[in-house]
Amino acid sequence: MFVARSLRLSARPALAKAVARPAALTAVRFSSSQAEESYEEFNARYRQFFNDVTDLFELQRGLNNAFAYDLVPSTEVVEAALRASRKVNDYATAVRILEGVQAKVENKSQYEAYLKELTPVIEELGVQTKAQLYNL
Repeated sequence: MFVARSLRLSARPALAKAVARPAALTAVRFSSSQAEESYEEFNARYRQFFNDVTDLFELQRGLNNAFAYDLVPSTEVVEAALRASRKVNDYATAVRILEGVQAKVENKSQYEAYLKELTPVIEELGVQTKAQLYNL
């Protein structure tokens, strides 16, 4: 019985030797040929985009892109987006734009400043904030 056990142990395959591998890259840096755009260029690009919007899908795509950046769009961009939402006859998106601004700003006073500056446009277009709609 002792002999059979030793034969079984020797029948096992030998452990594979460690294979030398080339060193893995720790970081790869890709760069693009485009330079970073300034805040003014960003605002001009999105103002023009929202002025040229022709349908709801385009508007929502532009809003997703504009609000994806780590900055709050200027009041001019928000105004153009509000006008575009009314142009494509989508009131809900207009309300959601104001909610997006509220989510992006750092504090309530900044949101109030946006609303104060946008009051003429908001009244002209007949848009209400979510708080006004639900009497919050």
